[in-house]
Amino acid sequence: MIRVQHEPFDPGVELARFVASRTDVGGIAVFLGRVRDRAGDTPILAMTLEHYPGMTERKLAEIEAEARRRWPLEDTLVIHRYGRMMPGEPIVMVAVASAHRHAALEACSFLIDWLKTRAPFWKCEETPQGERWVEARTSDELAAARWERRSAASSGQSPAQSSFS
Repeated sequence: MIRVQHEPFDPGVELARFVASRTDVGGIAVFLGRVRDRAGDTPILAMTLEHYPGMTERKLAEIEAEARRRWPLEDTLVIHRYGRMMPGEPIVMVAVASAHRHAALEACSFLIDWLKTRAPFWKCEETPQGERWVEARTSDELAAARWERRSAASSGQSPAQSSFS
């Protein structure tokens, strides 16, 4: 399930719904991303996320489908917020259920790495000095790139041949 929403969500409630009646899975992995109160030494007063409705949901569905192609998953949940958020508020939650922990952990890591680098969201931080748009981080790109190498290795292709769009 994929949800892109303005409204806050309660991670505990969402996780309880996700696992309710799921006796067929042995591994559930969860990632919760929250708004930090600092970026380096700079205080963050609030963060605003913007996105393109329709395009965002389609891209998230493509990323989720790729995770399902790579791992034997029983269920997934991706919740991503947009709009203005305060430090401490949840931004994103990814939950993955599989028969075994390895697939759940790997798929969860994959999903958040690719969401961070491929989903069409833009972040603007409010600081005491004013607003600033957040640039893509090299560390995030490197984290996502490791999944390209794994995909290429498993398919016998070079990383350049196996790019996912």
